Amino acid sequence: LLSGAGLLSDNTSLYDVESITLMHHVYAALRAHSLFQRNVDYIVQDDSIVIVDEFTGRMMPGRRWSEGLHQAVEAKEGVTIQPENQTLASITFQNLFRLYGKLAGMTGTADTEAAEFQQIYGLEVMVMPTNQQMIRDDHPDLVYRTDGEKFNAIVNGVKACRDSNQPVLVGTASIETSESLSAQLTAEQIDHEVLNAKNHEREAQIIAEAGRPGAVTIATNMAGRGTDIVLGGNLEMELAALSADEDVDATRAAWQQRHQSVIGAGGLHVLGTERHESRRVDNQLRGRCGRQGDPGSSRFYLSMEDNLMRIFGSGRVSGLMEKLGMEEGEAIEHNWVTRAIENAQKKVEGRNFDIRKQLLEYDDVANEQRKVVYTERDQLMTLEDVSDHVITMRKEALNELIDGYVPKESLEEQWDVAGLEQQLETQFGQQLPLAEWLLNDDALYEERLRDRIEEAITEAYAIKEAAVGASVIRHLEKAVMLRVLDEKWKDHLAQMDHLRQGIGLRGYAQKNPRQEYKREAFEMFTAMLDEVKRDVVTILSKIEIQTEAEVAEFEGERRARGNQQIELVHDEVGQMPGERQPEVAIGQDVLTTSSAQGRQMEPYIRAVPKVGRNQSCPCGSGKKYKHCHGRA
Repeated sequence: LLSGAGLLSDNTSLYDVESITLMHHVYAALRAHSLFQRNVDYIVQDDSIVIVDEFTGRMMPGRRWSEGLHQAVEAKEGVTIQPENQTLASITFQNLFRLYGKLAGMTGTADTEAAEFQQIYGLEVMVMPTNQQMIRDDHPDLVYRTDGEKFNAIVNGVKACRDSNQPVLVGTASIETSESLSAQLTAEQIDHEVLNAKNHEREAQIIAEAGRPGAVTIATNMAGRGTDIVLGGNLEMELAALSADEDVDATRAAWQQRHQSVIGAGGLHVLGTERHESRRVDNQLRGRCGRQGDPGSSRFYLSMEDNLMRIFGSGRVSGLMEKLGMEEGEAIEHNWVTRAIENAQKKVEGRNFDIRKQLLEYDDVANEQRKVVYTERDQLMTLEDVSDHVITMRKEALNELIDGYVPKESLEEQWDVAGLEQQLETQFGQQLPLAEWLLNDDALYEERLRDRIEEAITEAYAIKEAAVGASVIRHLEKAVMLRVLDEKWKDHLAQMDHLRQGIGLRGYAQKNPRQEYKREAFEMFTAMLDEVKRDVVTILSKIEIQTEAEVAEFEGERRARGNQQIELVHDEVGQMPGERQPEVAIGQDVLTTSSAQGRQMEPYIRAVPKVGRNQSCPCGSGKKYKHCHGRA
């Protein structure tokens, strides 16, 4: 396929080094087409891909997948492909929360995650008694063999609730399931509302009416947390919508009648279409009914084709269904089955916890580096004068450079003077005649040579400072240090991501991936700090600052060149070649495009050679032209 599309030549393998970028795109395309589903993991809206949170069911605008995956999904759906984002800063939620001096929280579903709270944050989970006695009736799960049988049973369950005037909330795990079930209810002529990420703007209105007698509401996990469905409907919203001449007391009396009617029907019934990987999410859905002492009931409908049952719980339950010789449409309903499903959920929760714990262990390494970089950056932001930092950096960078060509306590025969001269010009912009110094001064040993080089470079920097003023130099030093630190940290984060993705392969070499990650991350961080130091010193040493007089002179020359206008004279519309041209003032240049003139325009000749994109920028920053003054 790749060869036929012209992406891979016939004599080249996909696993060759030159095909590594193509391999990256192939992986991203396979993941986009096979693992990520529309209306489950994302939706298409306004010519863009919007990610859907699997736990809350809500859209996450502005969030994008990394490593080209988002672009692959955009190509799959035929929307405009946006440029890839680059990480500027990253931190896990665990390390973010650890930054606070005091940690506390309150939720109705923390009990199932008590061990994780204790292990990660050192926090104990305390279960508080409810304000009113909970009288909700949680029915055992119904397990069917196929999805078709399950959804037929769900439709029948919804019909039974509607006929008894009991409001029902149907919880689904994805937008796709909610829309599929909505189509089935529509075919059965059952009035209902659908709440998912596609119509979230009507969320308040849908929830306000979800508690009315016989109301049917299909919702994703959007209605699973923090949603209060009032039995009989939301009275406050009804009163707020009344006009001045409408009777408030009559509205209250009607609501009270509906409220009692729903209570008599058994309260809100929550109907789950499948179990989530986390018991906490299921408990949140159940918690929509039976609130504050109100009556309510809940039941989950499952099938052997659900993801959770298929991967973790299918063997034992399938064997039980075969032994019982169950017919089509018949369901298992037993506490044993419910416990087996909860055990399957515990397996998934344990696996997800291990993933989060492992991610945190890797992020702890980056967290120490993050603290160092952010502390340094905060100091730079608060200081007005960073010249001491610059002097220290310049001295360290200079000594490291000299050590590479003139080792300490070495003989003169071991010195690479020519190489040192070249590097001093490259990194510091100074042409120092070291060979001439050594020739004229026999007593110029290694330490004195270092001192003389340092004096020359310091003196050149002092001359530059005196020419433009100390305040300008101080401002420039601070700006350059912040800019270089941010750029290097951004690149370092990308490199750390790449390292973490491939570090697991070290296990094949009988090495501990975590220890290898720590070691290589430390080496990369040390190299980044050295690059920051060198780049800051190089930019400040080679940058040329123009005075106000020089800027004014340059601007005057530019304006003078702009005033030398060239008039372009063309044939008039309908004018025959050879007819008289308009008169032009004496002294003005004339360029004509008339075919009768027989003259050709001469090519434009540059005053200076053109600078290529990958060549060094003429400003002396040391960067490539495309990353400096050639940047669009």
